[in-house]
Amino acid sequence: MAAFSTNILIVGAGPTGLTTALGLAQRGIEFRIIDALPEAQNTSRAAVIHAATLESLRGLGIVEHLIGQGMKVRHFRVRDHATLLFETDFSLLPSATPFALMIPQDESEQLLIRQLDILGHKVVRPLRLIRLASASDGIRAACEGPGGYLAIKARYVVGADGQKSQVRREAAIGFPGETYGSFLLADVRMSWPIPKDEVSLFFSEEGTLVVAPMSKNRYRVVAQLADAPSEPGLQDVQKLIEARGPPGEVEVKELLWGSRFQVHHRLAERFRAGAILLAGDAAHVHSPAGGQGMNLGIRDGVALSRALAQVLGGSSEAVLDSYAQERREAAARILTMTDRLTRVATLTNPRARWIRNRLIALAGGLPHVRRSVAKRLAGLERSVS
Repeated sequence: MAAFSTNILIVGAGPTGLTTALGLAQRGIEFRIIDALPEAQNTSRAAVIHAATLESLRGLGIVEHLIGQGMKVRHFRVRDHATLLFETDFSLLPSATPFALMIPQDESEQLLIRQLDILGHKVVRPLRLIRLASASDGIRAACEGPGGYLAIKARYVVGADGQKSQVRREAAIGFPGETYGSFLLADVRMSWPIPKDEVSLFFSEEGTLVVAPMSKNRYRVVAQLADAPSEPGLQDVQKLIEARGPPGEVEVKELLWGSRFQVHHRLAERFRAGAILLAGDAAHVHSPAGGQGMNLGIRDGVALSRALAQVLGGSSEAVLDSYAQERREAAARILTMTDRLTRVATLTNPRARWIRNRLIALAGGLPHVRRSVAKRLAGLERSVS
């Protein structure tokens, strides 16, 4: 069995793992990053990076590349079919990046990988973690790849390997929570009557619909749908928009990618078990309401790379405890926020929906409420950092 040693082993090369790696690379910290997939995924999945996340990435040499490739969106509006209930303006944010940046996850990952390559690091793939074992000087990781088995000795292991995390299982960290049901997700090209500087949330009797513009004349469509097909077709998306979207003729011209996904609400019981640390979806998953998932994971990665660099530079391991506590508290706040948004958005009782709409419309008339919502969505209020 081949073997090597490293200071830090990062398992998972999604946005969280790549951000952790990039933060370590910028500080000259030795590490390895591995992923079970033979190549990076080429589907869009998460599609928005908020202002607070861009600010946290500022020192990693990646922000201008992301902004240059993405699309700046200034407005978020909530409608019930044609009726405008609420709107907020990201351009008023107290930030150097006062917008929501629409960029598909596969594109943001490629930019992170390119920046990592510039700094002399590559993702080792495909290499699948099989098991972890504690040792007096760190962790022993047994992995499997095309060349057979590989043993890796690491001082610390970062689990950034998603909601089915093998690292979390090996560390025996609980992941309690619940499942909301199924949603349909699709990327399409279509004729759309709403300006491209807006993310739109529609309420309707049938359920919710979110439409967000992306680069290359694409739109992201997300809809609550109990019986969502596993591989939605163009007509599935067309029917959803006709039933829930704005009045008038909307033609879905091309389906680029579609999927069904289950919405989970789960939080790891702890983010640290000795030399093992969790980040991103390995530590927390929640509703896509507000587009917070990838953003929370990226900010985990930035914070964890900083904490690990401090410890390897001679600081007390209490720094890692602080990371685990602070990021778990931040995740808990996001889970509470997205849970409330999801439950409000998916009300089925007609009278409850009517009351909801009236209250949202009243709140939308208050400037301080609109500003507060913009800051919360952008991650600029401490309660959702």
